[in-house]
Amino acid sequence: MAQDRVFLLDVDNTLFDNDTLQKALIAHLEEEHGPEARTRYWQIFTDRWARIGYADYLGALQLYREEDLHDPRILRMSSWMVDYPFADLLHPKALEVIAHLGRYGRVVILSDGDAVFQPRKIERAGLWEAAGGHVLIYIHKEEMTADIEAHYPADHYVVIDDKLKILSAMKSAWKDRVTTVFPRQGHYASDPSILAAYPPADLSVAHIADLLEMDLEKVLPSRPAARTATPREPFPPQTTGDPHAG
Repeated sequence: MAQDRVFLLDVDNTLFDNDTLQKALIAHLEEEHGPEARTRYWQIFTDRWARIGYADYLGALQLYREEDLHDPRILRMSSWMVDYPFADLLHPKALEVIAHLGRYGRVVILSDGDAVFQPRKIERAGLWEAAGGHVLIYIHKEEMTADIEAHYPADHYVVIDDKLKILSAMKSAWKDRVTTVFPRQGHYASDPSILAAYPPADLSVAHIADLLEMDLEKVLPSRPAARTATPREPFPPQTTGDPHAG
């Protein structure tokens, strides 16, 4: 059944401080393996990201291992990654924001990422449970609007993302059926070249927690008169599409 309103919430640098996670990873690599290993892993990681279109931490680690099969310490890096205390890096009041938005419509976590690390991060950070299992993970989510609609049909979508590129693409696809919200968090949100390259979002907030102070009924399109909001129903956890910040 179609919802009158669906909130699509990005993860990296929107709900979760992914910039700090990357800094912690770089520091750990240097501490355990030295600056050369840190530099080489990050080069593999960024090259792979540019080539396949998503941040593949574990895939980059596998490629790095193939270059240095004789270093057994590398085998422990995957454990550091998947066992990281991700909940510690949630932006302030991120879980409260999810609960707040749930009063206005269905909340769905909409992320890009791989098929192992990204779901693990979302689950261990508490975001999967907070969203009632409504999770979609793609490679390029801005290209998957038809699939998103198939899973979560709605009269109106609200996309909350720290990347103006994503918001602009969603606006082009859904036009007046979407309200875009830009939390100005993370390095993408403060990059002058990115800010100049894309039109502004419909709404902009300094921090994701600022949404708690908004009466969204006043800033979003009115709900259809024939249907009122329905409570969020339990839904089996899922990831959809190929693996891919925020």
